[in-house]
Amino acid sequence: MKTPTVVLMNVLRVGALAGCLQLAAVYPLAQTPAGGAQQPATPPAPPQGAPAGQAPGRGRGPQPVDPRVQIRMHHFAQTNEDIPYALFVSSKVKKDKKAPMIVTLHGIGGTHTTMMRPKAIDLAETGGYILLAPMGYNPRGWYGAPAPGGRRGAPPAANGAPNGATPAPAAPNAAAVPPPNAGAAPAQGRRGALPPGLLNNPNDPPNLRELSEKETLEVIELVRKEFKVDDDRTYVMGHSMGGAGALYLAIKYPQRWAAAAALAPAAFTVDAQGLSKIPKMPIMLVHGDMDTVVPVSVGRAWAAAMKAVPLKTYHYIEVPGGDHGTVIDSHQAELFAFFAKHKQ
Repeated sequence: MKTPTVVLMNVLRVGALAGCLQLAAVYPLAQTPAGGAQQPATPPAPPQGAPAGQAPGRGRGPQPVDPRVQIRMHHFAQTNEDIPYALFVSSKVKKDKKAPMIVTLHGIGGTHTTMMRPKAIDLAETGGYILLAPMGYNPRGWYGAPAPGGRRGAPPAANGAPNGATPAPAAPNAAAVPPPNAGAAPAQGRRGALPPGLLNNPNDPPNLRELSEKETLEVIELVRKEFKVDDDRTYVMGHSMGGAGALYLAIKYPQRWAAAAALAPAAFTVDAQGLSKIPKMPIMLVHGDMDTVVPVSVGRAWAAAMKAVPLKTYHYIEVPGGDHGTVIDSHQAELFAFFAKHKQ
């Protein structure tokens, strides 16, 4: 069975994206030589387009980087830029033994350190994981996934189509998802308006999503060359924009992953056709029923599509009272346990 399909016409509004950005933890960066030794997390400058000078807060501003996390730089030759990534390597990882790896992707406005939270690091240490967090080129690259608001992540134009474009015709296998609060005023948070350039930036290259995908895959290959990564136990996960990216990468590169997970994924068009191509891919979804940024209807629609395919293994957790940000931490233990059960 395949899910009836309609493409979402009215996609992510400015208010919804603004809410997402309030919850993205944008951490300090450290400059590390391209070779990659760990350096103290004291930034000379934020990544391009990242907010600066926000006050600390729970998920809303700069937070200390866990000292167990390595902040590294690599040279992205395609754009001739040095781009940071974050890496944690469990003390249980040995040079002569294959180690499992989790690739974790941040939400829009976040950075390579956003998902490197103490709970995730503790679980990675216990499980003997390598935990890798790419930047994805910049804070709004979408890891190659179609951006809800258009090519550069801009909000929809007045006619409801991204950047003023004509709405796309209905795709053959895209399930409809109701849009976020269409009448809501743009959220600005307690500390005033959003810094300019977070939702879109005139300096972003036109092929931003392509670059984001390539930079992410390049960082993964760097780590695979340095460590003895177990290809049968490599996983991808992400939150919000990163959740959309995790689903996109799982569908596009199923041979790379033993399982995938998406937390409140900002994937407003359900790719049922893509899911039908990966019926054996284990996927976990976590979504809060009080999420006002990415409505819980999005998670429910993806879960329904997985049931309809059907996927051999999928697990949907709906968190009572959970909002867009709390789901990052609320079910990390269940997520790691889910990954531990599956290998290629």
